[in-house]
Amino acid sequence: MLLWILIIAASVLVDQITKLLAAGNMALYDSVTVIPHVFSFTYIHNYGAAWGLFSEHRWVFLILTGIALIVLPILLYRYRHLPFLFGFSLSLIIGGAIGNMIDRLFRGYVIDFLEFTFIDFPVFNVADICVTVGTILMFIYIVFLDKTFFADKKSKPAPQPEGEEAEPNAGDHEKNDTHST
Repeated sequence: MLLWILIIAASVLVDQITKLLAAGNMALYDSVTVIPHVFSFTYIHNYGAAWGLFSEHRWVFLILTGIALIVLPILLYRYRHLPFLFGFSLSLIIGGAIGNMIDRLFRGYVIDFLEFTFIDFPVFNVADICVTVGTILMFIYIVFLDKTFFADKKSKPAPQPEGEEAEPNAGDHEKNDTHST
């Protein structure tokens, strides 16, 4: 559990430090090209979600993030026995949620500063990366690694009393029943 707490803390710390660096070294809407036509640092205030969507509903983000920050740590603790990938992905999601929640609570907006310029993609931050990577890893864990999540409950044979074996094709009623008289 300590490892997950450290991952959450590191995610929040890196997110907040990079946001402070962007805000302290760039004017609002300034853009510094890092790789021409590929990547830039572009400092913006995001009052909504990606592309500034739903910016007039800041309280919705606060409520949803608040709920997530209650539920997700409970899940992390409850399922702490699951493999590393589960805990790691959930810790990244929690860390990213905390990072953006801090901005919304104390600034009224989220600082975004990372921009891919070769496509129409929203400007984002380290917290967004944590949430996205955590979500992708959780998807990989659930779909490809967790053998119980999509287990077909109906295909398992019914338990038999000791000493008896289930008959092959038990329950199948064939039209050509050789046991009838």
